[in-house]
Amino acid sequence: MAAMTATAQQDRARLFRSLHTASAPLALANAWDAASARLAQQAGAPAVATTSAGVAWALGSADGDRIGRQDAVALVARVASVVDVPVTADIESGFGATPAELAETVTGVIGAGAVGINLEDSRHGDGGPRLRNAAEQSERIAAARAAAEATGVPLFINARVDTYIRAAGEPETRMQDVLTRAAAYLAAGADGIFVLGVSDPATIAGLAELITGPLNILARPGLPSVAELGRLGVARVSLGDTVAKAAYTLGYRAAAELAAHGTYTVLADALAHPDPVDLNALLR
Repeated sequence: MAAMTATAQQDRARLFRSLHTASAPLALANAWDAASARLAQQAGAPAVATTSAGVAWALGSADGDRIGRQDAVALVARVASVVDVPVTADIESGFGATPAELAETVTGVIGAGAVGINLEDSRHGDGGPRLRNAAEQSERIAAARAAAEATGVPLFINARVDTYIRAAGEPETRMQDVLTRAAAYLAAGADGIFVLGVSDPATIAGLAELITGPLNILARPGLPSVAELGRLGVARVSLGDTVAKAAYTLGYRAAAELAAHGTYTVLADALAHPDPVDLNALLR
């Protein structure tokens, strides 16, 4: 695939931004390598999002800012090189302790071909609180926005709010904390808000009504369908690490069946070669 021009990347960024609408929510089956990204496009995905957990596992690491900026940027470049649709990169908390270091990461992933990022307010491995305060995270988002503007690419910054998954504060105050953070992050330069850990339709609808930017929800079996989430006001739905987990689960079950019984029945529904999708042809 030919290298993407600056104009083409800007066009993809504008297209990606336009896909965030509750009338037809952007549905993303997150990829973790070039092949899974190409399969997502082949299946009809209008954009490709990476999953930090899946990427980390594929590189032999745990999730949580452990793989380093260089490996993260290299993965984005591989994904962007095999698809024709917009790519948004999960950069965890930014692979940098300071706003300036985060800005370097943003510049790198844009250079690799991304037109969007996920940036979470969790922190990892520094001995501090598990959740950055809103002011600190807002400063980091502002640095990400400034770095993006310097490249000329209208990067979509999806600010992830981890209040629910970190069980921060008292249960009755968590929604207000999410709303406070969302307002601060949008004011700092974020374009959308990604809230993990919510599944109650009433809560989702309340968040969608009170957050002024597009709302992204993490989907799991048991949650409403994409169309139903759209009716609640959700503009973007992600599968996160679930697809990667499903793929690795199949690998484990196949290995366990083979080791224990010498059979391979769990592979009956696996992707066949060359039908229905010829991976060699897709990646040739």
